[in-house]
Amino acid sequence: MKKEAILHIPMSEYAYGLTEEKIVYRLRCGRGDLKRVTLSYGDTACRVTPILFTDVQMEIVASDGLHDYWQVVVDSLYNRVYYYFTLDDGREQCYYYGDIFTDRLVDDRSQYFKLPFNHRADIVREPDWVSDAVVYNIFPDSFASGKGFLTGLPVQKMHKGHITNSKLGGTLQGVAENAEYLKDLGINCIYLNPIFAAGEYHKYDLLDYFHVDPCFGGDEAFLNMVEALHKEGIRVIIDGVFNHCGWYFFAFDDVVKRGEKSRYKNWFYNLTFPVVRPEDPEDYPGYACFAYERMMPKLATDNPEVQEYFCRVGAYWVRQFHIDGWRLDVASEVNDDFWRAFRKAVKAENPQAILIGEVWETANHWLQGDMFDSTMNYDFRKHCDLFFAKGAIDAQEFSDRITNMLMRYRMQTAEAQLNLLDSHDVGRFLSLCEGNRLRYRLAILFQMSFVGMPTVFYGDELGITGEREEEFRKAMPWGGGDTEIRKFFKRAIAMRRELMPLRRGNFRTEQANAGSGLLIYTRTWEGQTVRICINAGNAEEILQDFGTAYWSEGYENGRLNGYGFAVFVENT
Repeated sequence: MKKEAILHIPMSEYAYGLTEEKIVYRLRCGRGDLKRVTLSYGDTACRVTPILFTDVQMEIVASDGLHDYWQVVVDSLYNRVYYYFTLDDGREQCYYYGDIFTDRLVDDRSQYFKLPFNHRADIVREPDWVSDAVVYNIFPDSFASGKGFLTGLPVQKMHKGHITNSKLGGTLQGVAENAEYLKDLGINCIYLNPIFAAGEYHKYDLLDYFHVDPCFGGDEAFLNMVEALHKEGIRVIIDGVFNHCGWYFFAFDDVVKRGEKSRYKNWFYNLTFPVVRPEDPEDYPGYACFAYERMMPKLATDNPEVQEYFCRVGAYWVRQFHIDGWRLDVASEVNDDFWRAFRKAVKAENPQAILIGEVWETANHWLQGDMFDSTMNYDFRKHCDLFFAKGAIDAQEFSDRITNMLMRYRMQTAEAQLNLLDSHDVGRFLSLCEGNRLRYRLAILFQMSFVGMPTVFYGDELGITGEREEEFRKAMPWGGGDTEIRKFFKRAIAMRRELMPLRRGNFRTEQANAGSGLLIYTRTWEGQTVRICINAGNAEEILQDFGTAYWSEGYENGRLNGYGFAVFVENT
């Protein structure tokens, strides 16, 4: 028995409440090492000694290159639990509890693993609607000026004495007037990059957190847009930039003018006086900022005054404009207590509002139920790039990576991850595919059938390409673009919305072999199984008889062509 590979962590993604009645238990072991794992659990307040335990069998729910992951979801009679595992590799059997391996049980119950109390307040609860969400990410300046068009012309406006700029003329009225386009595609939620008053076209250098940029139409246009989209059943998430502000945000402007006499001198991180706005972009400023970007000074979010101000911002847009959530910029560089306070402020206005952190790395730290509901899943993009776009890894390696991605989080957390192929910060996925539409389509199919919220960056459905900022933020190609790709997106989204297992079902890999591009996986929910076969290699693959395909391309008589796929639906 490979004891060094065995892992269980109480009070983590290895033992947690799914609901007040259901508790999830997981155990990791070396791949292929254990033949049988039994969970034994009992009431911590059991009135007899030794404690009375109930045995349940665990099952392997996922495997990667090194490990198997055993899991069971228990309909528990108890919310206070002591528990242990019985491990059997076919040659040796032992008990595992209290981080030790032993051949005997003990009367002293305190030595066992413990879930002290499955408290309702500690259960990670995602907004009810996340499993059904298909998100469309709009970069406002680049999307639309009206129904089916974008002027492509720069705009300059004034806001409280400061110039704000637009590059391509997109407006929020343009978003509202294209609600029908979004609905027809199958979208039921949008995420808008920043819309508040700011100097640059991207709006990450904020001037005013309580008003929409006049280049986009101002507050009234935003309220009208939210109402128009809500009428069509489309939720609205907006971008919150609270790690930093712009040069002319009122508080930073005051410290530039008043120096150490400014009442806002403690609102910013590591100021040195006098505070000077460097004219040369190569100069390092005398204050902390975002990524050495001199025009984006870093806010001291550990300052109670700063926290109170931005908590008011968070609550205001939910209360007054009825937004459905926030995507939070540079979230991993802001202190935890700020996010805990921000969450309380927003959830007090609407418990169903979602909070999505921009975290590019493993995000478990922020997903314990006290900060974010979700994060931008850049690992999803990274793995899809290597498998679908570049063909740099085989099906086995891809399966190993997505297994790791699922097992690092609680089940309900994985369902809320924002799965993206590209965004305003990275090159278009079709460019990563070097324009290969077949590879691109396979990535889209996987995205629309995987666990989490699929997210389409504006124009992806029309084949926008680009690897540099001015390219991947280019104008929406209204009246043009690749309409065949749009049809594929629409069909894949419709499939996700039609088949409940693709939104709520468990995920299991059935086949993913070394040296092969063939990936077969299932999603199962309440007696219905959707089986998806994707051939990301160029060699033909032979499939076993799964019946009549629900949807396929490059599949006939059990033969799956290179870069083909087949979807099967089985009802039991």
